[in-house]
Amino acid sequence: MATATAVRRKLVLKMSISLDGFVCGPNGESDSFFRTMGGDSREWVVETHRNAGAHLMGSRTYSDMASFWPYSDSPLAPAMNDIPKVIFSRSGLKDGTVVDGTRALADAKKERIGHRADVTPTAAVLRSWAEPTVARGNLAEEVLGLKAQPGSFLLAHGGAGFARSLVASGLIDEYRLVFHPVVLGRGQPLFSGLHSPVDLRLISATPFDTGVVAAVYQPA
Repeated sequence: MATATAVRRKLVLKMSISLDGFVCGPNGESDSFFRTMGGDSREWVVETHRNAGAHLMGSRTYSDMASFWPYSDSPLAPAMNDIPKVIFSRSGLKDGTVVDGTRALADAKKERIGHRADVTPTAAVLRSWAEPTVARGNLAEEVLGLKAQPGSFLLAHGGAGFARSLVASGLIDEYRLVFHPVVLGRGQPLFSGLHSPVDLRLISATPFDTGVVAAVYQPA
């Protein structure tokens, strides 16, 4: 009798990226990406986020998001606030990790994505950010352990260094790359950690009104 094969959930990396391959400027600038988003491309992003089983991110990205999303009335906020978070940090998270510190956070607050001082988060929302799962072990082992758990796909966000580590690990099952019609010239690349070429298969490409293109790739 045939035995059922265990189904592992996918690891999906979603990143905004310039046409020359940078996920932000040299100092973490993201204003070009926020500026070129439109309503249709934002809805594509919201749909990706709301279907995830867990958000995976590095500690600096976590700090930014924990300072931002509980106070947002953006359509993306429920998916960010309600879905469990897994934070990758070898040293763990200390009290005071959530700070207003990075350029990406400042850029987000300047744009019209719904951060408001008068939004009062619920206790459940605050708890979802204050009590994430912290992955402190070997990256590959932690990711494989999460893949073995039941649930929808794992959605990895970044920052740039964490995303490069995931790319180099070879554990990404799907890339959801939001290409913006901008050339940065310099910045933080996504694929610089690779030691050999990786062939990808295009699953879908969705153009939007502002020139943004969402492309979904899987390893060939």
